[in-house]
Amino acid sequence: MIYYYVHTGHRFGLDRFRKAVAIINSLPELNIRLLTSDFRIASGARDFGINGAIGIDVLRNIPNIANHGDILIYDSDEHNETQHIEMLSYFKKFIRLSLNPNDQLKKGEFLINPHLIDSENILSANPISQIYFDNLDKNISKIIFYGDDDYDKFLYKNRANLKNIDSDLLLGFYYFLGYENELKDSFKNIHENEEYVNIIKKSKYVITFSFQTALETLASNGIPIFVERIDRPDFGNNILEKFGVPILQQFNYETINNLIVKNHQIIKPDNNNEKIRNKILSWLK
Repeated sequence: MIYYYVHTGHRFGLDRFRKAVAIINSLPELNIRLLTSDFRIASGARDFGINGAIGIDVLRNIPNIANHGDILIYDSDEHNETQHIEMLSYFKKFIRLSLNPNDQLKKGEFLINPHLIDSENILSANPISQIYFDNLDKNISKIIFYGDDDYDKFLYKNRANLKNIDSDLLLGFYYFLGYENELKDSFKNIHENEEYVNIIKKSKYVITFSFQTALETLASNGIPIFVERIDRPDFGNNILEKFGVPILQQFNYETINNLIVKNHQIIKPDNNNEKIRNKILSWLK
């Protein structure tokens, strides 16, 4: 059996989940079973084309589902050194995803990391769902997507400044019940998270604090403006810089408005789905 574990939740968002969707949907014949650390996205995964996802709460519960000798695709930073070694010995094949530019391949594993150089056991790629390369007309001028989580209510605390951008808002998956009512006066329109894919594809400018959303915007021929979050590592900045994405170290509506009037030279990322598919299949032989 092949399992794919992702670290998700109201404090971690869905960036890893969105990468998993890209990879799992590119390998339908493998019947990969998705494991998430959050029960809510496990139950909602079918809306993303993933059937049979299981919420397991924490990393140490993986052996309660998977058996010794199974295969695991793993995307999380929860593990310590001992747990890492244990997973390598427990699973027949162990494929790990990482965004850390300083990461190093361990003996016995395969690694997907866009910062590293392709080799026999390393794949340099940014997983992006195929659906984003099918572009729609850009009938939304500007939209803000903070991320799938806003536990500290960043949007609410900055609602006055957000109003000065004069944009739409795309809600996140883990936002509070009724949160849109607190934010409605700061945005032209508010879109539900269920509309995420189409809204990203239809937006010309996407101001986002999510690395994966920035990539998906690029794939859709949109222009992302990426703002760093103080509670997230900036491991994706070098990747976005290569594509010409403006990066802000902190939120500033005046800087964002100035960037929007400029003619950005944005590079669309390659569709790596076939490359990722072929590499994973070769590793699993």
